[in-house]
Amino acid sequence: MTSMTLADLHPGRIAVLAGGIGGARFLMGLRACLPPGQAQITVIGNTGDDIWVHGVRVCPDLDTVMYTLGGGISAERGWGRETETFVVKEELAAYGVEPTWFGLGDRDLATHLVRTQSLRAGFALSEVTAALCERWQPGVRLLPMSDDRAETHVLISDPERAGEPGAGGQPPTVAIHFQEWWIRHRAAIPAHGFRVIGIEDARPAPGVLEAIAEADVILFPPSNPVVSIGVILQVPGIAEAIRRATAPVVGMSPIIGNAPVRGMADACLAAIGLPTSPLAVAQHYGARESGGVIDGWLVHADDAGVLGAVEAAGIRGRAVPLLMTDVAATAAMARAALDLAAEIAGSPDRR
Repeated sequence: MTSMTLADLHPGRIAVLAGGIGGARFLMGLRACLPPGQAQITVIGNTGDDIWVHGVRVCPDLDTVMYTLGGGISAERGWGRETETFVVKEELAAYGVEPTWFGLGDRDLATHLVRTQSLRAGFALSEVTAALCERWQPGVRLLPMSDDRAETHVLISDPERAGEPGAGGQPPTVAIHFQEWWIRHRAAIPAHGFRVIGIEDARPAPGVLEAIAEADVILFPPSNPVVSIGVILQVPGIAEAIRRATAPVVGMSPIIGNAPVRGMADACLAAIGLPTSPLAVAQHYGARESGGVIDGWLVHADDAGVLGAVEAAGIRGRAVPLLMTDVAATAAMARAALDLAAEIAGSPDRR
């Protein structure tokens, strides 16, 4: 068999499941590696991180993708707006209004005010997101995973009941919003698990299932596999749609060696009982031929030693540079993902 290449595949429709910073930076490379007009990229964004703060609805992952691709992101922080100020945050703190730990910037606040006003007027989150993108022109179709509430909370030991016996001999737990655990506590408090409030009743946003079904390629960037892509996959119908899709599904490891490339994915993996390794994340997603959600898996060049175990799990693996140091490096990484997708699509033993 002659291996297919990206040029042979000619992907017209690409669906990408994305979290925040890692997903947004990957999308910059994906967009750069494709000739203008060659592909339609649909991004299905995580909304499990969404939170109400000071009366406004904040959608961190959607906004990070929108700002990054639209040229308005803070390059230094990776979130929020460039040349941001925090006067409103400081004034609220001076009044003693909580939460004081959430970095709500003045420029960013305008986006949240527009979103909140539109939501309260009866518009769906997907409609509001499309309207916000009219300003930023990200060059992709950005969809929330759901228009319905699905907020990630973290189970931690209840500090007010320390020493008390709990169910099954485990200490009593309390749930806090993911943003409090992630930002205020820097994920330093051990998590006993995650609960996505409302996920059972959430429905995929309009266009999400169609984008998956019609895709030529489906990609999982190196976003957090537990609280970003993992939450998207929990929306009823999305994982099933990916399993049924005719497109090859390729994921990229957010772990290099035994550490996350960015952020605190290791704390999230530990909370669900998984080691921090590229192999563990691949096995967590699972091969589609065995009821999982991926066909191919990219690991960093230094992790080539795990490819045998990845292949033994029924997942086609490749080792390539995965550090997104700049747009050119990220574009090469995206191109490698598309090349692997093309190879999988051309395989005679593909299901």
